[in-house]
Amino acid sequence: MEKTWESYIRQFRHYLKLERALSENSIEAYCRDVGKLRDFFLSNHPETSPLEASVDQIRAFVMTLGKLEISDFTLARIISGIKAFYKFLIYEELIQQDPAQLLEAPRLGRKLPDTLSYHEINQILEGIPLGEPQGHRNRAMLELLYSSGLRVSELIGLKKSQVFEDVGFLRVVGKGNKERLVPVGKDALKYLQIYLQEVRSHLDIVPGNEEYIFLNRRGKQLSRVMVFKIIKEEVKRAGIEKNVSPHTFRHSFATHLIEGGADLRAVQEMLGHESINTTEIYTHLDRDYLRQVLTDFHPGNKQ
Repeated sequence: MEKTWESYIRQFRHYLKLERALSENSIEAYCRDVGKLRDFFLSNHPETSPLEASVDQIRAFVMTLGKLEISDFTLARIISGIKAFYKFLIYEELIQQDPAQLLEAPRLGRKLPDTLSYHEINQILEGIPLGEPQGHRNRAMLELLYSSGLRVSELIGLKKSQVFEDVGFLRVVGKGNKERLVPVGKDALKYLQIYLQEVRSHLDIVPGNEEYIFLNRRGKQLSRVMVFKIIKEEVKRAGIEKNVSPHTFRHSFATHLIEGGADLRAVQEMLGHESINTTEIYTHLDRDYLRQVLTDFHPGNKQ
């Protein structure tokens, strides 16, 4: 029976990759959560295949999760994975009714990340020691994070061919390998060129890493962990006590644009969000702001 579950999970993995174009991290998370459902059935209903699972059996699994010391966020994520799995079975016409359709996930509060003020951003950037070779690389990286709102995965995956300096744009490869064009500021381009010409050009680059812009001292593509470490060090050097990550620079980028009057749809496009709802939450817009936009710009409200 385990092989039956495993075969469907393998098909599910294939579906997530080809039909949903999800990242490997997202695919692993979905399959890991469905694996928890598989383990429950193998222990409690070993003769039941995924195609035969009932609503009550799946609810019983969710109830066992509720007894464990896991957060509401984790519980909601697992339920989301199960729902996606059964939508896949419906999509493949392997079942006619979805037993997970009525599962209810816990309501999650809106946890908003810290932002940095423009003064704090400057404080961090100006504090980077440019007398050290890696200082130019670190300045270029942080300038790009703030200038273009990149995800850390987009930053470390950025290649020389994706920078269009003459028009001031980056071609970014985001989640699900989706591409978007993102404007980049003059300061970010300036420090990027300094790094490329004065530092990176002198590195002994390991074969296979020639196209990646940001490299470590050994000439290999910079890792996510290293970017987090660099940011922690530079934030500490600047004397800022906030919990700052690469995501903080991305959030600050969006927040400062919205506060400066940028169009929400334009910010959505630059961040690479599929839904405008994600952008609204991400930039902590409230109903009063949206109502004011309606009052100020909708023709029906003009007197």
